[in-house]
Amino acid sequence: MSTTTRFMLSENDLPKYFYNIAADSPIGPTPVLHPQTKEPVTPDFLSAIFPNPIIEQEMSSDRYIEIPEEVREIYKLWRPTPLIRALRLEKALNTPAHIYFKYEGVSPSGSHKSNTAVAQAYYNKISGTKAITTETGAGQWGSALSMACNFFDMQLEIYMVKVSYEQKPARRYLMETFGSKVYASPSNNTQTGRNILTRDPENQGSLGIAISEAVEIAALSNGNKKYSLGSVLNHVLLHQTVIGEEALKQMDMADEYPDVVIGCVGGGSNFSGIAFPFLRENLKNGQRTRLLAVEPISTPSLTRGVYDFDFGDTAQMAPIVKMHTLGHDFMPPAIHAGGLRYHGMAPQLSALYDAGLIEATALGQIEVFEAASLFAHTEGIIPAPESSHAIRAAINEAIEAKELGEKRVILFNLSGHGHFDLTAYHAYNTGKLENFEYPEEAIKLIKDNLPEVNIGAFI
Repeated sequence: MSTTTRFMLSENDLPKYFYNIAADSPIGPTPVLHPQTKEPVTPDFLSAIFPNPIIEQEMSSDRYIEIPEEVREIYKLWRPTPLIRALRLEKALNTPAHIYFKYEGVSPSGSHKSNTAVAQAYYNKISGTKAITTETGAGQWGSALSMACNFFDMQLEIYMVKVSYEQKPARRYLMETFGSKVYASPSNNTQTGRNILTRDPENQGSLGIAISEAVEIAALSNGNKKYSLGSVLNHVLLHQTVIGEEALKQMDMADEYPDVVIGCVGGGSNFSGIAFPFLRENLKNGQRTRLLAVEPISTPSLTRGVYDFDFGDTAQMAPIVKMHTLGHDFMPPAIHAGGLRYHGMAPQLSALYDAGLIEATALGQIEVFEAASLFAHTEGIIPAPESSHAIRAAINEAIEAKELGEKRVILFNLSGHGHFDLTAYHAYNTGKLENFEYPEEAIKLIKDNLPEVNIGAFI
C-alpha cells in the first residue's frame, strides 16, 4: 500500500488572516527606543522610514489582521505551498520518526521571503511610496522584494552584504532582472559606508552595516523613499504566519500532529512563520509541541548572545530594541548561510525564548551541509544553506527517536532552495568548507558596547 507523501491545499484554503502572536503571548512588549534620545520612539520617527499601515501592524495587539485581497491574489502564484512527508529520508535514517517539511522554495523568488515582500510592497504602494530601500544578506530577501516591487511598479535600491555580493552573483543578477539597483555593502553611496571603508577598505560587510546604509538613504530622502526589512520586526513575523496556518491544516490532512516544529533562525522570520501558529495552539488549546530554533555556531545570538537593549544596525540609526544580541558592531565570518549572519534576534522571539516557550540550538556548517547533501540525495531538493540548519536538527531528532525506540512526528520549514548556493556545495564536496565558532572572548565583550538606557523610566 502506498503512503501519501504530498498534502496539498487548494486556493480556497489560502489563509485570509495573518496571525499576531502579540495577542496571546504571556510576555508583554518592551519599549522601542529612539537611537539618539534613547526615549520611546514616536510615530514621527517611524514614519520617516515606514508607511503608516506598517507602523500600525508593528504596534498592533489584534489577534488576526486581514490579508488584503490584492496580496492574496499574488500569493496564489505559489500558495498554498506543499507539505511533504520525507519518506525516503526516513528510510535512509532507518528511523521510526515521521518527518514532514513545509516547502517554501516553490515561491517565484525561491524562498519564504516573498510572503512579507508582497505584503510590504502592497502597503507601501497604497501609501503613495514611489521607491524603497532595503538590505539583503544571501539575497533571498532582495530577490523577493525585487519581485514584489516589480509587481507594484516601485523602484528598489538594495544594499547587499559584500561577501554575499561576491559569493552569489546570480542572486544579484536575479534582482537586477526585476529592475532593482544592487550595491555591495559597505558602499560609497552613504556616509555610513564611506566611514567604514575609510577605516577598513577590505571590509566584507554585515547585515548590520547594510541595514544602516538602507536606513540612511530612506531617512535622508525627505520622504521620497521608505525602508523595508526582511526579518526581525513584528510586522514581518506577522506576515510569515501564513506558513504555519497552512501547515496546521495540512498536518490535519496527514492525520498527525507534530511533536516538534523546527526552523532556522537569523533574524527570526521563517521560524516564527511556522512556529507561531503552533505556539498559539500550545498557549490556547493545550498542545505541547516543542518549538526548536536553529542557528549557526558562528552567529549564535540566541544560544550565546546577551539579552539586552541594542541598536538594530551598526551605525546606530535604527531603533534600540531588547533582543538577544552579539552586539551591533558584530562582524560575522564568511559562512555560506548569509541569511543567518545578523547580530540580533527578533524582539518577540527573544522574549519567548527568554521565557522558555521556545528552544534553540546552534550547529556548525559542515554538519549542516552533510545533512543538506543527504536530503538532496533522498528527497531530490537542493536546500538553501540557511534551511539546511533545520534539516540537520530534524535529522538529529529522528536519530534520537530511533535510539529511544519511539515514534516522533517532526515538522520543519524548508524555507528556500539552494540553486544559487552551488559554490557552497562545491566547497563542501571538495573538502574546503570550514566551521567557524564564535569565540568566547568575543562573547565576554558584548556588553561593553551596548547602549546605556534608563529603561526604568519607561516601564
